[in-house]
Amino acid sequence: MRRLLFLSILVACPLLHAAETIPYELKNVGITEHLGKTIDLNLKFKDDTGKTVVLKDYFGGKKPVILTLAYYGCPNLCGLLMNGVADSFKDLKWAPGQEFEYVNVSIDPTETPTLAAEKKANYIKMSGRPQTADGWHFLVGDDKTIHALAQQVGYAYYYDKDEQQYAHGSAIFVLTPDGTLSRYLFGVTFEPRDMRLALLEASSGKIGNIVDHILLYCYRYDPKSRKYSLLATRMMKVAAGATLFGVVAGIMVLRKRHNV
Repeated sequence: MRRLLFLSILVACPLLHAAETIPYELKNVGITEHLGKTIDLNLKFKDDTGKTVVLKDYFGGKKPVILTLAYYGCPNLCGLLMNGVADSFKDLKWAPGQEFEYVNVSIDPTETPTLAAEKKANYIKMSGRPQTADGWHFLVGDDKTIHALAQQVGYAYYYDKDEQQYAHGSAIFVLTPDGTLSRYLFGVTFEPRDMRLALLEASSGKIGNIVDHILLYCYRYDPKSRKYSLLATRMMKVAAGATLFGVVAGIMVLRKRHNV
């Protein structure tokens, strides 16, 4: 027994040491939720045509916005994130440019509008919805402006000069029409249902039909699993309400027939 314990300690020690020797720069890489905070909509960028724009151009007070921070030349995580977004858009009932806007800002200040346009075309093609192109906005900017936006949404990243790439997290930020952070969805794949519910929350019920609003009532966001989970009690209330409506409607029909 003692020998087994000793061997376990020998195995564990290198792992603990490795955890303690994480490079200082990488310890601050991650995403911190700033729910309820409003981003600066006057920050200036260039879009994929080279035109100077401000974030306010995509927040017209009517539609929620999905925001991602991913650089176009990323060899790893950013590509997975953007693939996940495009895949979700395939099955999402709502569309960019109609019920919401999609904005991606590159965190690499050396990237150009030309590269942004190339990546935009690729991901729109991947989504299978070319008619939604007007709702996709791929931006580039200077280092100061990019950092300002990243800090406001709680996105901490670091450029590794040796690897010549950025260390960063992965999430989509869902914002209200006035630029308030409403929900964070973490990871590189996103359930269309979670995306739809997050957009519905951010829109304050301005988009979606009665079924969407019932779904939002039945689901709540679980911060531990970082997904929307079904609330059994709410579902029971909805089912009971539907049953009651059916009974009342049936009685009214029977009375009408009896009077005839």
